[in-house]
Amino acid sequence: MSYQVLARKWRPRDFNAMVGQEHVLRALINALDNDRLHHAFLFTGTRGVGKTTIARILAKSLNCEQGVSSTPCGQCSACQEIDEGRFVDLIEVDAASRTKVEDTRELLDNVQYAPSRGRFKVYLIDEVHMLSNHSFNALLKTLEEPPPHIKFLLATTDPQKLPVTILSRCLQFNLRRLAAGQIEQHLAHILDAEKIDSETAALKQLARAAEGSMRDALSLLDQAIAFGGGSVKDADARAMLGTIEQRHIYELLHALEQRDAAKVLAIVHDLAEAAPDFSSVLTELSSALHYIAVLQQVPDAYNEAMGDKAELDAMAQNLSPEDVQLFYQIAVSGRRDLLLAPEPRSGLEMTLLRMLAFFRAEPAESGIPDVGKSQQESIAKRTPADKKTEKVTAPKPESVMEPVPVSQSTKKTVATESKQSEQDEWRKLLATLGLTGVVQQLAMHCALVKRDAQSLELALDPECAHLKTKERETRLQEALQAGNESTLRVQIVAGDGTIESPAALAKRLGNERQEQAEENIAQDNNVKTLMDTFDATVRPGSVRPTD
Repeated sequence: MSYQVLARKWRPRDFNAMVGQEHVLRALINALDNDRLHHAFLFTGTRGVGKTTIARILAKSLNCEQGVSSTPCGQCSACQEIDEGRFVDLIEVDAASRTKVEDTRELLDNVQYAPSRGRFKVYLIDEVHMLSNHSFNALLKTLEEPPPHIKFLLATTDPQKLPVTILSRCLQFNLRRLAAGQIEQHLAHILDAEKIDSETAALKQLARAAEGSMRDALSLLDQAIAFGGGSVKDADARAMLGTIEQRHIYELLHALEQRDAAKVLAIVHDLAEAAPDFSSVLTELSSALHYIAVLQQVPDAYNEAMGDKAELDAMAQNLSPEDVQLFYQIAVSGRRDLLLAPEPRSGLEMTLLRMLAFFRAEPAESGIPDVGKSQQESIAKRTPADKKTEKVTAPKPESVMEPVPVSQSTKKTVATESKQSEQDEWRKLLATLGLTGVVQQLAMHCALVKRDAQSLELALDPECAHLKTKERETRLQEALQAGNESTLRVQIVAGDGTIESPAALAKRLGNERQEQAEENIAQDNNVKTLMDTFDATVRPGSVRPTD
């Protein structure tokens, strides 16, 4: 006997063998068991989800010699002939090849005659949306009031093309795409029955590649068995589908997190030697970023289909939610741009380099500009007391000079300079730790309060109290201990806003630059001339500092 493909060999013969589509099966089973049958059913959905299969099982349930029920016997001549596609009262029509009105009229000429063998004469019209408008008009009256022995079963992948007059005369059932987990379980069941060796990772690859279609999954399974010489292995499935190993995706994410462009390009070079589909690289990267974003918001949402939990958790901690969203958007857009790139590899490289180009060096939440180190130090050395208390006084004659007592303002100036020096040291220390993500944001919003050989006390900006968690405080302490090679204990307390954190300093400096830029524009002679001549105005928020 010739080989029969798995999609035909394992086509369900009754409702119990169907995978998924419970919402459709429940309605049909109840209608059959309670004898509440409509004369026209419309099954819609994407390819390979079971439209024609359900229609044939329904036809078998209507014509089974044991009676109308949701559980046809499968043993009588009517059931067997329907399974074999030779039942005379089941008329299957491919509307894609019979679109003319003459074909439809010829088909309907026999509607008035009673069935030859079965209980009902069933018309199964596949891809019904391909019929012409004249064909729909010819079908309309018969579809609305058919003889009692006629049932119409219509199937289509594009219900939007059907006239509303047809839709209103049918019971419509929308079949959903199957979940990857459902497809994987069914493939495993088939391979067990066929006694074929397989790996779970390979079945996951095939289930995902099927994109919700069971027929596509079975076709891919047939191909994988042939490709693997009688077995289904993960490496063979990846080679056949052109997908890449998950470890390459994690390596890319680590290189992006470290802002290592050379390593990113080296990974792409390694991938190019394996000749993968570069679009699938971005697809896998997008999926990983999606899982990371989910775990950042809902840590308990992890499931095995996501991949390596340890890797995903590490990336969820090291990347900020804003950067994850940015990477995801660039990856999704990059798939479209691959078609316009000179070659797919260069398109992938440009997409990854674009991620690095937009990867923020400052914490996302602070919204602060990048301030140069020299400018920070020069601003930090200035104290309000220096600017407000400076006065020019004539020196007393040497003969009458007396010791000048230290004033209160001088004491405050000395104290301010001491505190500012401590904050300068704290900012320099942060620059050496190499912190990233939320932990970096936490550190940037902390100001140094007190420090000794054993402990470090930090004051957290009041508006950033939500950044403090036990885990992040521990990670900051470990980074500080590693940088100082000591057992330094870190304590973070709520600040009162009197001590300026590095983030607050950068924000203040940015505001000062913005104010200076606006003032410069307002004092510019050319701008004044334009305003006087043309009654022009400077649009608020349009001025940006350039230095």
